[in-house]
Amino acid sequence: MNGTRARADGRELGRRLRDRDLTASAAALNLIESRAPDAREQAETLLAALSPAALGYEAPGHIVGLTGPPGVGKSSLLSQLVKHWRSCDRSVAILAIDPSSKRSGGSLLGDRARIETDPKDRHVFIRSTAAGTRLGGLAPATRAASEVLAAAFDMVVIETVGVGQSETEIADAADTVAVVLQPSSGDVLQFLKAGIMEVPDVLVLTKTDLGAAATRAMSDLQAALLALGATETELCPVSSVPPPQGIERLAEALEAHRQRIDLAERRRNARRRHALENFAVEHGDRGLRALGGRLQAERWLETQDPALDVPALERALTDRAESEDRR
Repeated sequence: MNGTRARADGRELGRRLRDRDLTASAAALNLIESRAPDAREQAETLLAALSPAALGYEAPGHIVGLTGPPGVGKSSLLSQLVKHWRSCDRSVAILAIDPSSKRSGGSLLGDRARIETDPKDRHVFIRSTAAGTRLGGLAPATRAASEVLAAAFDMVVIETVGVGQSETEIADAADTVAVVLQPSSGDVLQFLKAGIMEVPDVLVLTKTDLGAAATRAMSDLQAALLALGATETELCPVSSVPPPQGIERLAEALEAHRQRIDLAERRRNARRRHALENFAVEHGDRGLRALGGRLQAERWLETQDPALDVPALERALTDRAESEDRR
């Protein structure tokens, strides 16, 4: 009974995470991911306890989105980044979003096993989550999970299934988006065709130990960034082969982007978009029409308290739609 109470107590879990009790992470994510009837209310309590309105500021953790084609070496790269961050005494949480098993619906690849960390290090937390039927590269609870973890960890990394036009929603979940490509695989060409060069805040070319192929890929990417006028997108060549190269520079590029942006505005806009998406799923076209359409709903959300969390914004949208229906 005590275990059940601890699992379901959103307020207590919120307090522990505010106090940077990293051991509360697993229980908090269990609550957010639970489909039990009583879990939603407690999950909302947890999110409210860690919202900017409750904290008085945005959660301090840096949320990094790491995406790229399967097999590009994201897990090896992330292993090296974790080592670097831990050497700087920074705590790290990783949400590894894997494809879903068609049989069980669970995580198929289990990125937890492919990311090398010290199992005794209690300042590193890894959670593998199945993407389910979502085409956006994220699991249904990813945004909420990253917000919760950002209250306690210095770094929160979302590693997504793949990259393409359907995976661009990672930009709404992360403070900084890093897209990872490799030479000699067609990744660079496919990436340019996909039309998502505007997505990455940092572009990472792995396996630069491949020599001439890596040099050509670097030139292609530099030319593409120049043609698109993406002057603030940093291109970072890295190699995870011992001795690893470019890891420190990549970590610096991620941090530099974080310092450059208006973090509060970026997260505020993302929360509003997320709330509207959830509302549309729950209430459909009729609900959106009651709000005067999506554009009007977006404008109305801009008038709401910028410190409100996603569930509170969803409730506000629902109340407004119901009020409009009664008129």
